[in-house]
Amino acid sequence: MDEDDAGAAVGSTIGNLYTRVEPTAEGVPIFLCAHLDTVPPDGSLEPVVEDGVVRNAGGTILGADDKSAVAVMLEATRRVLAENRPHAGIELLFTPKEEVGLLGAAAFDHRRLHGQVGYVYDQAAPIGEIILGAPYSQAMQVRFHGRASHSGMYPEEGRSAIAAAARAIADLRLGRVDDESTANVGTIQGGTAGNIVPEWCSFDAEARSHDERKLADLVQEMLETFAFAASLADCEVETSVKKSYRGYRFKRDDPVVRLAATALERSGHPPTYGLSGGAADANVFNERGLPCLNLANGMTSIHTPDEHIAVDDLDKMVEVTLALVDAAREGA
Repeated sequence: MDEDDAGAAVGSTIGNLYTRVEPTAEGVPIFLCAHLDTVPPDGSLEPVVEDGVVRNAGGTILGADDKSAVAVMLEATRRVLAENRPHAGIELLFTPKEEVGLLGAAAFDHRRLHGQVGYVYDQAAPIGEIILGAPYSQAMQVRFHGRASHSGMYPEEGRSAIAAAARAIADLRLGRVDDESTANVGTIQGGTAGNIVPEWCSFDAEARSHDERKLADLVQEMLETFAFAASLADCEVETSVKKSYRGYRFKRDDPVVRLAATALERSGHPPTYGLSGGAADANVFNERGLPCLNLANGMTSIHTPDEHIAVDDLDKMVEVTLALVDAAREGA
């Protein structure tokens, strides 16, 4: 296994970890991808097994998202080698900085991959769920500029950037906009002191949709809302819009989906199909023309202190992975 130099580029202490197991049979080579980072813990990490379930006794996240996938992929690959199991080629890729924008995967040189199809295990749902699509997303950095003045002596001379930003946020359609789209304001800051009319206020917003045209319309609506709120308060507004990631959509009869469905059926998990409201490293590889599917792996309550995963589900995902290796060798 080798490490690339992506760490410094994405602000991580580690780069992408990659290895390839040379094929021993004909068939479809595959790559498996999982991310190494987690959302920030706010306590100690003390994994324990209670009644067959892995939890964190430290009162914060467990990190099953996505270290449970790392463990499963490593164990399945160990089994393939230990059992001399024939395969058409297996590659493992473990990425940093997924949680903050798929940065590790985006920095990886995908031309190194021999796999014709890829799989990530990064969906908090029962084993068997196949994610057919993920949304497109745009991020916005918004900064309102007003005019500072003493709030007690000369309030009439001030122009409150915070009031303008608050008006804009109040007028936005946030949360679930429709069955394909969402919008959010995640952070906000502004002002300099309690007795000064604030001359600046900035916030971070985002919009997502499974329909790229809907996303464009929603972003434009948000930009117009910012501009209108600024004009009412006699302020100015600057907005930077940046693509977060590109969405994708598979059909049930696409080869990458058929392989997964076959593997799930053979390992005793009738496949179900759904869409995700979030992104995964799969978004990056699909944008680059490498079909990559996200499979649910049984982790539960991710990003919370109650995050957990059953030991039985870890074992079952190893069997799913081995069945995936077999199905790819057979070209099923």
